[in-house]
Amino acid sequence: MAQSVRRWRNATAVAAAAGLLSVGLGVPGATAAGEPRIDLKVLVVDNGDSSVQAITTELKNTGIPYTRIDLNDSGRPKITAAFLSDTVGGTPRAKYQGVVLPNEAPFGAGSAEQTALETYEKTYGIPQVDAYTWAHPEVGLEYASYSGTLDGREASVTAAGRSGSFGYLDGAFRFEDNSSSVTESYAYLASPRTGFTSYVDAPLPGGGGTGSLVGEYAHDGRRELVVTFAYNQYQQQFRLLARGIVEWLTQGIHLGQARNYFAVHVDDVFAPDARWDKERNCTPGDIDCVGGGEEGAPIRMTAADAAYAAQWQQEHGFTMDMVYNAGAGEEWKAENGGTDAMTDRLLADKAKYRWINHTYTHPFLGCVQDTSTVPWSCAKNADGSTRYMSRADISAQIRDNNNWAATKGLPIDRTELVTGEHSGLKTLPQQPNDNPNLAGALSDNGVKWIASDNSREPEQRAVGKALTVPRYPMNVYYNTGTKAEMADEYNWIYTSGADGGSGVCETNAASTCLDEPLDAATGYDEYIVPQEARTDLGHAISNDPRPHYAHQSNMAEDRLLYPVMEKVLTDYKALFADNTPLENLRQSAIGTELQRRAAWQAAIANNKVTAYRVGTTVTVTAPSGTQIPVTAPEGTKKQLLLGAQAFGTSYAGKRSGWTTPTGLQTALTLKLPS
Repeated sequence: MAQSVRRWRNATAVAAAAGLLSVGLGVPGATAAGEPRIDLKVLVVDNGDSSVQAITTELKNTGIPYTRIDLNDSGRPKITAAFLSDTVGGTPRAKYQGVVLPNEAPFGAGSAEQTALETYEKTYGIPQVDAYTWAHPEVGLEYASYSGTLDGREASVTAAGRSGSFGYLDGAFRFEDNSSSVTESYAYLASPRTGFTSYVDAPLPGGGGTGSLVGEYAHDGRRELVVTFAYNQYQQQFRLLARGIVEWLTQGIHLGQARNYFAVHVDDVFAPDARWDKERNCTPGDIDCVGGGEEGAPIRMTAADAAYAAQWQQEHGFTMDMVYNAGAGEEWKAENGGTDAMTDRLLADKAKYRWINHTYTHPFLGCVQDTSTVPWSCAKNADGSTRYMSRADISAQIRDNNNWAATKGLPIDRTELVTGEHSGLKTLPQQPNDNPNLAGALSDNGVKWIASDNSREPEQRAVGKALTVPRYPMNVYYNTGTKAEMADEYNWIYTSGADGGSGVCETNAASTCLDEPLDAATGYDEYIVPQEARTDLGHAISNDPRPHYAHQSNMAEDRLLYPVMEKVLTDYKALFADNTPLENLRQSAIGTELQRRAAWQAAIANNKVTAYRVGTTVTVTAPSGTQIPVTAPEGTKKQLLLGAQAFGTSYAGKRSGWTTPTGLQTALTLKLPS
């Protein structure tokens, strides 16, 4: 056995010297028995820098197992040959398929740990990412022709980048510049030396060519991805490049998958929404408007608005989720002459949308609200306990809305529900627990997926037998139908008391104040739309399937919702290649995706997953019934007991998907293309 291992090591040493392991798929011509086992796990060496933390977050969100070594921990494991590799069943094993370092030599050039790591990378063809370093010859670059901020500047994916790991991008993108007073992205731009291939370039300020920002340095039988700009996990430029960094690091073969998602729920369809009062800075008719007062004309879509919605969807290739309150619509119809052209138009186009139950009349499904004070409180029973809406009443709200949909032929999924104001779920500070009658009512009606507010509950959780689906609230307010109303309410929330605002932005640590109030005529288009679209696009390109939500009022009057959605879709199309489309999922599919991710992360955390590659064969074992996410090259096949089938679906130039072993198999086996 020792002789066979030595022979394999001699063969790999020769192959490495000749560059034959540059793609890490084994020694050409070697037998299966002589090829090493490469475990599908990443080693992260973390010094606390934001760049390493950003890549680590991308690994976690994708579902890739990793081991993190904290350089600031005096008790950390030492990097040795035994830490990095061993032998399993007579087969040499590389414990990590890729290595993330804060820079090219965090242990010190020539140190024992650095030498052990470099020897490991040479022996097994393991790639290394230098998360952020300066331009100099030791990383394959000339000294920087420019060092400084790239805020607001354009960068481009090179031809080599587009033909490789960054081929999901269209080419050019711009570095964010969110504040003129803060340097957001410091960078070194330099020319490549021999052995360096640039994947992302930026023009040198003042002319004189371009310099590399991301590129591969092949040298001494090793491969490094060299990144020469600073970043964090929230910046758009990193989010755009993160997929390519991970695909390069793993050579396009890894556990987990990442896709881009965008879904928009339109709440209160068929119901009218209350209107913001610009004089009183509240919404009369809502329980938070002190002293009540006369209500303004409610905001409700017209037949023309409904026709525009269908036309807009067709023109933009995007499907909205109509979250409807049939009873509220019937009440409006009865109070307005017995006809409703808007509802008739939406129903005529019903097959063009997805529909979600929002309860029949949109009541508050939690505790009974005592509105004698502002803010409201939960009413109490005689014994001092909280008074809640009953299970029967909650169930009737769900059932009656479903029954109305059945009579109208609406294509609904009865497992989905969005309650009014996400009520029934806990609402802090007044109602710290779910309505105890909610879970039973959900079960009565077969509800499996109940929407929650991501700003309050970002993680999926169980409500009886159902699971929550967190939704992002959009900064397009339910009580505004015009751009002027939207700018006025935005000013009230986000300007200081001295500037005429509420001053909440001064006392809320999570908020910031506008430098000056927005102009009522231009503030929505010039400031709010770009801000909200940037936020929504950031979610979309972060492998986050959670939906966004607005309201039917935002599709009426000035039709505030469309400019935001159009900018998200337009900006996305300009950034990404056609092989990387936005996934537009319905609520049940989003809930399923979050559920699978949680189960997968638990299996990884509990060390219940084993995954490795030997040559062109990938083997994965996980707890029985666990859906396994994998990303692999085009042409990958899933091995069956008899024969094989194409694995996954095509996305961003790879094959990816959730799968399990078939039939009597105890492990998932994939065959990579030769």
